[in-house]
Amino acid sequence: MSYIRKRIQSFSHAFRGMHTLYKETPNAQIHLIVAIIAVALGFLYRISSGEWLAIIITIGAVFSMETMNTALERLSDYACKKEIHPTIKKVKDLSAAAVLTMALAAVAVGLIIFLPKIF
Repeated sequence: MSYIRKRIQSFSHAFRGMHTLYKETPNAQIHLIVAIIAVALGFLYRISSGEWLAIIITIGAVFSMETMNTALERLSDYACKKEIHPTIKKVKDLSAAAVLTMALAAVAVGLIIFLPKIF
């Protein structure tokens, strides 16, 4: 298989993963709705280039964390056959905490950017 064809195929796998994330992960669906609202508010309030940069990086970070969390949870469930194992539970809790931390940071970014424009 040629190098170019392999690269195209790798993008195909990545897009399939994104589709799986949004279709099967309720939290990712919530993140998507909030991201759409943030982008809409950005257009509505005509935020600056720097503010757009912060919004885009933050949205990307939240989705990346959610994707990694979902992958880790799926792999963990597969490895322990969905039985509760104390170590696997800690790993899954820590992974979820990473998503929560990034989501809270995203809320802070949104508040810093949009509150002054709304009030």
